[in-house]
Amino acid sequence: MTPTATGTAPDETTRPTTGPIPTAAIVVTGPIRERYEEILTPDALAFLGELHARFAGRRHDRLADRLRRRFEIGNGHDPQFRADTAHIRDDADWRVAGAGPGLEDRRVEITGPTDPKMTINALNSGAKVWLADQEDATSPTWKNVIEGQLSLYDAIRGQLSYTSPEGKVYEVTAEQTPTIVMRPRGWHLTENHVSFTDRAGRTLAASGSLVDYGLYFFHNAKRLIENGVGPYFYLPKIESSEEAKLWDDVFTFSEDYIGIPHGTIRATVLIETLPAAFEMDEILFELRDHIAGLNAGRWDYIFSMIKNYRGRGARFVLPDRSQVTMTVPFMRAYTELLVQTCHKRGAFAIGGMSAFIPNRRDPEVTAQAFEKVSADKKREAGDGFDGTWVAHPDLIPVARAEFDAVLGERPNQVDRQRPEVDVKASQLIDVHIGLPISAAGVYANVSVAIRYIEAWLRGLGAVAIDNLMEDAATAEISRSQVWQWIHQDRSTDDGTKITREYIEGLITRVLEEVTRTEGDRFDDAAAIFEEVALGEDFPSFLTIPAYNRFLVESA
Repeated sequence: MTPTATGTAPDETTRPTTGPIPTAAIVVTGPIRERYEEILTPDALAFLGELHARFAGRRHDRLADRLRRRFEIGNGHDPQFRADTAHIRDDADWRVAGAGPGLEDRRVEITGPTDPKMTINALNSGAKVWLADQEDATSPTWKNVIEGQLSLYDAIRGQLSYTSPEGKVYEVTAEQTPTIVMRPRGWHLTENHVSFTDRAGRTLAASGSLVDYGLYFFHNAKRLIENGVGPYFYLPKIESSEEAKLWDDVFTFSEDYIGIPHGTIRATVLIETLPAAFEMDEILFELRDHIAGLNAGRWDYIFSMIKNYRGRGARFVLPDRSQVTMTVPFMRAYTELLVQTCHKRGAFAIGGMSAFIPNRRDPEVTAQAFEKVSADKKREAGDGFDGTWVAHPDLIPVARAEFDAVLGERPNQVDRQRPEVDVKASQLIDVHIGLPISAAGVYANVSVAIRYIEAWLRGLGAVAIDNLMEDAATAEISRSQVWQWIHQDRSTDDGTKITREYIEGLITRVLEEVTRTEGDRFDDAAAIFEEVALGEDFPSFLTIPAYNRFLVESA
């Protein structure tokens, strides 16, 4: 398959059109299994070719900006609210597009991967919105990438069913299904089973973002509109308003390409990186024709704080992961600012996901999960959030009750402006918690990360571990804390120095304690953990070396 398209790349500041561009060739190198040709059609691949020819170069520029910004923070330059965009923040008159059809009430959103069973469970869940996750809750095997697209394709057309290996049949039975908001992979990830040849004749791996987004949009946008909703997206890992502008140009080009009105697409941006917290107004502004709201992506935000400040000394070291709650100073400041910023511009503020999940076989665990999730959602609703995330259908009534208590019959509380909030730049980096690192906390990080990575290598992206829902973001916190504790010469509260040798001993302990089965990936998982947690260098994302070493070969 080598469809091509021609055109001219738009200037950074101009609205893209569907005019001619230099030839871009898209080639699928992954295996073609049953029904894959329904997604990887020549027309869909031609659209991917157009997206890469126009936007792949700018994607690389934005990734270079990330490295430069991280280098600056690492060398003592704390992030600040930008002086060159102060006029955007100071202008009280502009507003964003806001909710599209089906997004007016988002009080409870369920998140999860896009395999057929999980898709059906989400659509039957009773949530208002389903975050159909091709990102952190999905291990990006070639099978998951394309078959996730097939699940969504079938679900949108009302033709999805699934029969388990045990013979159990799953079907969509709900009269009212959630509005689908699809999350593609972040800008930093590639899709190594698809290549493109750029205008200079270089052949490169395709962008995971553009592949996920492009295939979903091309096949489903018009059908979604016919269904009374629209093509909606969650945008992960954004670090700047320039990255938001890139997505906005992708959206505008895409709307022109298939002939739908400008502004039909709606995006919700995850504020889950430290740099993005300083540019929330600017991100909303750049996406103002296409944006519905912002989401407080708590787990990746903690990871981003550790990543950016990992070498800045002991005062930036966080305690056990379990102690970094939503009420610690830097997390409280960022969520308060998010609600205020969103509502000032007519955007929705969506809360994050508590990791606690029920266990239907253990009433005590379930009761504790309900109690903790209820408290978390009560805080969010009271702070002014318009909705929140849950990771399990049994948590929907718990979360809904807290938002119903605040919203009543209103679909949202965007009219609550929060003028009393006045967050300073220093508050966004106030990581003082005053609690120690425990030996149990260090062990938990090693154990959870290895067990999660092992499942991820087997194709599972969202995994219940110790009654918590773990995904790539929580695994990133675990391994990055270990790296920082070693490099900042930290000790546990019992006086044990956290060294590479100490962590190696814990890795051995974990491998001895887990249940081993034929074909498990624990040895590979331990090797990845050692690379990303014990190496001298700090990989920006653990999923990049894990993907390149193992998932590409196992397509």
